[in-house]
Amino acid sequence: MIRTRITTMLNIRYPLILPGMSWISTPELVAAVSNAGGLGILATGPLSSEETRNAIHKIRILAPEKSFGIGVTLLMPGSEENAKVALDEEVPLINVSLGKPDWIAQKAHGYGGKVLCTVTNATHAAKAINAGADALMVTGHEAAAHGGDVTSLVLVPSIADRFPQIPIIAAGGFATGRGLSGALSLGADAVAMGTRFATTVESPLADNVKRAISDPLNTESDTIYGKNFDGIPSRVMKSPAALKANRKPAPFPVVLYRAFEAAKYMNIPLWKVLPGLMTQYDKMYSVAQFGAATKAIQDATVSGDLIKGVQFVGQSQGLVHDIPKVEELVQRIIAEANTVAKENASKFEIK
Repeated sequence: MIRTRITTMLNIRYPLILPGMSWISTPELVAAVSNAGGLGILATGPLSSEETRNAIHKIRILAPEKSFGIGVTLLMPGSEENAKVALDEEVPLINVSLGKPDWIAQKAHGYGGKVLCTVTNATHAAKAINAGADALMVTGHEAAAHGGDVTSLVLVPSIADRFPQIPIIAAGGFATGRGLSGALSLGADAVAMGTRFATTVESPLADNVKRAISDPLNTESDTIYGKNFDGIPSRVMKSPAALKANRKPAPFPVVLYRAFEAAKYMNIPLWKVLPGLMTQYDKMYSVAQFGAATKAIQDATVSGDLIKGVQFVGQSQGLVHDIPKVEELVQRIIAEANTVAKENASKFEIK
C-alpha cells in the first residue's frame, strides 16, 4: 500500500489511475484496475446516457465496493446528460475536462463524491480549483491524445508549487515503477497511465494495436503531435494515415459531413450539434473536427486497422514491452517504485 492524498481521498491502495479513453476504458478494464488496487475511469464519450447508466451498473457488479470514476468532456454533445447520470448514480469520482465543473462539483459534494479536473496549464488549474475541483489531472506534453505543450517534468512540479493545497494526478509519460516514484518526487500524488493500461490483457484495444505499441521497434519517437487531426492538439501513433491526417485540416464541408455521420453513429440528435455551430462557431468547429476524426480512431482502436486508422498513444509507448494482466502490471509497478525509492534514499548522505 502507498499512502498519498489521492489514495486517501479515493480510498484506493495504490496511486495508479486508468484515465477515460474512448472504446478502451470500458467497464471490464475499469473494474480490472479498481480490483487491482488502483482506480479506473469509465470513458463516456461514445456512450448515450442510458449506456452510461448500464456501464456504471456493470462496473459495480464486476468491482463491488471498489472506487471508480467516469469521465465527461463538457464541450462534447451528450456530456451533460452523462454527467447527470453519474450524479444520479452517485459515482465516487467524476473527471471533468474542457468545461466548468461548478454545477457538477456542487451536486457531487452533496453525496460525498469528488471532482477531478483535467488541466494542461496553471490558468486552467486555477479556474478548476475556483469552480470546486477536489483534485487535478495534470497532463503533460508526453501524453496520448490531448496533452499540453509543457512536459510533465516541468508541468507537474510547477502546478504542485503553485497550488500546494490540491492533490495532483500526473499524466503523460508514466508507465513504470520508476515513473511513479519520479512523479511522487515531483509533487504528484498519483499517476495516470493510459497507454500502459491500454496495453494489457483485459483492455479491449485491438490486439494488433497492442502488439504494435509493445513492439521494441516502436519507440518513444514514433508519435506525432499536432492539431490538424481532430481540431485539438493531440498525440497519435506515427503511421501513414496519421501523417496524412496531420498534414493539413480537412475542409469545413468534409468535417461537417463526417461530424454528422459520427453524431448519428453515437445517437446524438443533430439538433444538439447545429445550434452550437451557429452560435459558438470556433468551439463547435473544433468539436466537429473531433467528431470527424471518430471513424479513424475507431478503425485503429476497435478494428486494429493501422493503415486507415489513427491511434492515440503517448510517448510512453517506448516503455511498454509486453501485454500483461492488469493485476500483474500493478504489482510490478508498485514493487519497482518501492525498490527505486529505497535505492534513491540510499544515495543521499545525511551529515
